[in-house]
Amino acid sequence: MLYLLVTRIFAWLVLLARSSAAKDVEILILRHEVAVLRRQILRQENAVLRRQLTRTRYLPADRVWLAALSRLLPRRRWAEVFPVTPATILAWQRRLVSRKWDYTARRRPGRPPTAAAIKNLVR
Repeated sequence: MLYLLVTRIFAWLVLLARSSAAKDVEILILRHEVAVLRRQILRQENAVLRRQLTRTRYLPADRVWLAALSRLLPRRRWAEVFPVTPATILAWQRRLVSRKWDYTARRRPGRPPTAAAIKNLVR
């Protein structure tokens, strides 16, 4: 009984010491998780095979939202707050950054054109 009392007191002190921004981020994460689970339940109710249990499916928008919120929390809190593992969140962040800084649309196929100065020198 004393152990439970001491752990509750320490948890309360940690909660008081934590910033309100971190608390707000945790609330946003939990609300988003509830929204994702509700969306999945609605899909399962509409599905033909209701007996089949599936794992939670995150849309790309869900992944971006959770990856963005993860930047606002210390990494040591990720395992307690997020519904996925920290490695998954880091993988989502890497994919997000790689898509943002992907310049394949700007590239042209083939060899780049020769500079005019070099053309004149060859002639």
